[in-house]
Amino acid sequence: MSNRLIHSTSPYLLQHAHNPVDWFEWGKEALEKARKEDKPILVSIGYSSCHWCHVMERESFENHDIANVMNEHFVCIKVDREERPDIDQIYMDSVQAMGVNGGWPLNVFLTPEQKPFFGGTYFTPQAWVQILTNINRAFIGNRTEIESTAEELRLHLHRSDVERFRQNHGDTDLRQDIEGIYQKLAAHFDTRWGGMDRAPKFIMPSVWQWLLRYHHITQNEKALQQVLLTLRKVGMGGIYDQIGGGFARYSVDGEWFAPHFEKMLYDNAQLLSLYAEAYTLTGDNEFKTIVYDTFQWLQREMTSTAGGFYSALDADSEGVEGKYYCWTSDEINTLLKENAAAVSSYYSISPQGNWEHGLNILTRHHTDEVFLAKEKLDPLQWQDTLTRSKDILLHERGKRIKPGLDDKIITAWNAMMIVGLTDACKAFADKQFLNAAIRNMQFLENELMVGTKLYRSFKGHRSGVEGFLDDYAYVIQAYIRLYEVTFNEYWINRAALLLEFTLDKFFDAAEGYFFYTGSDAEELITRKKEIFDNVIPSSNAIMAHNLLALGTILDRDDWKERAATMTASFSHLIKGEPNYMSYWAIVYTSIRKGLVEVAIVGDDLHDIRKNLQQHFYPFALYFGTADTSTLPLLSDKTANGQSTVYVCRNKTCQLPVHTAKEAEEQIRRLQASNR
Repeated sequence: MSNRLIHSTSPYLLQHAHNPVDWFEWGKEALEKARKEDKPILVSIGYSSCHWCHVMERESFENHDIANVMNEHFVCIKVDREERPDIDQIYMDSVQAMGVNGGWPLNVFLTPEQKPFFGGTYFTPQAWVQILTNINRAFIGNRTEIESTAEELRLHLHRSDVERFRQNHGDTDLRQDIEGIYQKLAAHFDTRWGGMDRAPKFIMPSVWQWLLRYHHITQNEKALQQVLLTLRKVGMGGIYDQIGGGFARYSVDGEWFAPHFEKMLYDNAQLLSLYAEAYTLTGDNEFKTIVYDTFQWLQREMTSTAGGFYSALDADSEGVEGKYYCWTSDEINTLLKENAAAVSSYYSISPQGNWEHGLNILTRHHTDEVFLAKEKLDPLQWQDTLTRSKDILLHERGKRIKPGLDDKIITAWNAMMIVGLTDACKAFADKQFLNAAIRNMQFLENELMVGTKLYRSFKGHRSGVEGFLDDYAYVIQAYIRLYEVTFNEYWINRAALLLEFTLDKFFDAAEGYFFYTGSDAEELITRKKEIFDNVIPSSNAIMAHNLLALGTILDRDDWKERAATMTASFSHLIKGEPNYMSYWAIVYTSIRKGLVEVAIVGDDLHDIRKNLQQHFYPFALYFGTADTSTLPLLSDKTANGQSTVYVCRNKTCQLPVHTAKEAEEQIRRLQASNR
């Protein structure tokens, strides 16, 4: 038996295609049915690697008796939040307005006009049946009260976040501003385990990327040490896959030990950037190893034959969370033989297990330096032993039943990974990162772009869902980064075309920010603007950064001014709530500090570029040409017989120089100065 979800391109919806529930996808058919039959709508939202989504499906949506109640009294719509984040945003906001903590699965009841009036997350089967029964009775017997509640929520949803939070401020002192942001963050540092002093712990990469920039300006050593402590503790913890590379979504405890084992593409994309940047600042080889091992995981488990990147790996295998990743002591002893004792000590493996049911999560309690001294091991011999042991364990793990793979390819998340790969290419001057990034962009252009129009996702074929603001924002950012590591002007011209299209389709001139959905979006109760940074930075913050970067490279003062206006209007939030505005803080700091324009011309431009980009210059933009260029900031730059670097700011250049070392001195001098 199957329902109409069998025709979906979403792996999450396909998981529900054999439920006895008469599921619809979001669209005209379901909405018209609700209006015609005057039935309430049940919108149930989740995603493929969501543990409690699976539990509720197994307990309730696969139950024929419960399904009969749902089918009789409701029009039931299943939504993949990753494929339709616009719907998820609207109804998550409505549930939180009801005073309910948000999460997934998200189950929301609407009037036939899409107005929400009740919602929640996971429900036990008994509670779910009771809710279905009560809502059906209320819809029939207390319709006026339901309509009143729904209208209040509709009005709440229509209220603009920009209108609520925007404030205009005059000029303030940059040093004072960033010091205030730092103090707000530092008040919540976990100085023992890294990260923030809370549990569960999400890594929140953009917080630490901003702190690297803060340190670059102020040389505050405590800020740098907190970043490095965090990255080292995360890299030693169970949240990082010690055998196969890649990061889980979050840690359920405060010590990065026990992860929620799902792996999301968007986390790993951002963490490639963060660890690569930290490496350019420190030269720490552990950071390099983490980037390379994560890249190998990406290639091995998350890349399609055509070069697209899959979305996620489930936390569960064989119905047990984390089973794929954990080991018993006996397994380690059998597989590693004479090396088992040392490897067990290294990864904190005990005979009784360090987790549940005698299992061990591989985690490190000591740095390599401390471990080698404690065990009296030779560093080179140990590295060889460890590499061979990891290979054995990875090969053996590969024989297990793997976690479920969400193999849809999401445009925004793929573009985020392109950014991560280009940042790795900068840090390590290794072309394999660039090759993977270009192959992925070619996939996006071939399968998910039609002219300047983007589509949201691909599984076998592209879905009919058009792209949202984050898709456009991250693809534009990816084009800019590809240009910076290739100097191929095709990439920057594509970025400019896509930016113009995004301004036309998404920008709200009345408020000065971008809607999340385009002007031709299908029927929705409202169009939202994504403002706050979360685990993924907000699409408006990314667009502000794109306007700044492209405005600089293409000499478009109007774009730079728009970025400055967007950022200035939220400066009080950036300074007051930096945990929720951390990427905005990066943009704000970049605008206030001023970008350094590094133009390289001549035959040796890529050798010079590689040397420069292997250092941490977070407020530098790179462009170059071997001969002639159509870019305005390169049109008057010449090599004069030898490769030449022009280091400029605000179109004012230092004396031309001919070596990377000389250019580095000029960049450092400009970045050390106040505007």
